[in-house]
Amino acid sequence: MIHGEKIGLRARHESDVPVLHSELYDDVATRSRADSRPWRPIPPSSGHSPFAVTGPSDEAACFSVVELESQELVGEALLWRIDTHNRTAHIGIALRPAFRGRGLAVDVLHTLCEYGFAVRGLQRLQIDTLTDNTPMLAAATRVGFTREGTLRRSAWVYGAYADEAILGLLANDWTPRR
Repeated sequence: MIHGEKIGLRARHESDVPVLHSELYDDVATRSRADSRPWRPIPPSSGHSPFAVTGPSDEAACFSVVELESQELVGEALLWRIDTHNRTAHIGIALRPAFRGRGLAVDVLHTLCEYGFAVRGLQRLQIDTLTDNTPMLAAATRVGFTREGTLRRSAWVYGAYADEAILGLLANDWTPRR
């Protein structure tokens, strides 16, 4: 487990899948804001859930986020589209509704940056989020990410196009907490 201040990133457990699937996938309106792929009805036990436990991958590192004090499941965090040649990756996080608005996203982002930069030796991390995702934009800015641009009308979100913000953080600009 990789420890933040309030959260830890650990391997996904089979028991996490139904909880994450129910709270983060089956909420169609929210999921369509977080994933560029169209929502489809998928049973959590089918093995096709986006939260299904899989083997190690060079292209992604998927974590379950747990609160350190209670060990309660908070959500998911991942590095995806890991490019080992260019040493870059994208960041994604999703917190269960009961854990939103508590400042945990900043701790999750800090901890993912530690994993990406210190453990994986990456040189750039990127966040792609909708421009109206104020909580993510604020958390990313607090961690040190710089807004690099806007992709106009690039995301199809529940019946309408939306703009996406691109934020980046370089290893040289990252400030470890410890």
